[in-house]
Amino acid sequence: MSSNDPAARDERDDAGKREGSDDNLQDGLSDGSREVVLDEASARAMMMALTDVRLVLAERLGLPRPVVYRHFQGRTDLDEQIRRRILELFFSELQPALQPKGNVEQAVRTAIGTYVTWVEQHPRLHHFLGKGSSSSALAGTRQQISTQLADLFAAALGGFGIGGELARPMAHGTIGLVDGVVSSWRADHDSPLTADVVTESVTQSVIMLIEGHAALFGIPLDRSTVVDAVAALLTDSELYRRMSLGGSPYGDGKAAKRIVAA
Repeated sequence: MSSNDPAARDERDDAGKREGSDDNLQDGLSDGSREVVLDEASARAMMMALTDVRLVLAERLGLPRPVVYRHFQGRTDLDEQIRRRILELFFSELQPALQPKGNVEQAVRTAIGTYVTWVEQHPRLHHFLGKGSSSSALAGTRQQISTQLADLFAAALGGFGIGGELARPMAHGTIGLVDGVVSSWRADHDSPLTADVVTESVTQSVIMLIEGHAALFGIPLDRSTVVDAVAALLTDSELYRRMSLGGSPYGDGKAAKRIVAA
């Protein structure tokens, strides 16, 4: 067919239009479009398994599947980005509960209750996150929560003139306890336990852990202790300095070492 043939020109024009349309779709997905894909994928993940999300994602967006996937480095990368978006949503709900208010028992119950409620309301999302054991996004969120809790523990110890070397192990241990119990509960589909029962059980376990460590360090802290003053140590450097230099009238903070050595 001649290059000057009208039919040939029409065919080339149609091909150009298809290519241009595909490019426009890609351009439309470039600036903020990736966010649109992830928002839609996260919303679908609340209602269906991830394998189904991948199948309906392009259809829901009204785009060819290659255009959607072009913005990710394969299925694994797409899964990781969806997981990251879900974690952002999760942390935005959990973050306010990690700001301690009231006494120790109230603060612990609020944080754990928020987590358990989220897991109960979003079982598919929790299951999906649990499958990402090697996920950098999941590890980053756990580290963020652990660091925030460790800072709080360190501030509490420092306020009584005690070094905060054990703050990070205590934080990791607390998070491991909570996550392990809640994940085990959700994995058992025949569990008779309600969210309220799990929340109360884990709350009491964490409180006993805190009270036990406080007793080892000789700190007068229990479930009724108001935590607002401890939280203030995180933001008031002068208050922290004065209290940390004052020494502890309840012991030198070496009780735990003496018990281990005995």
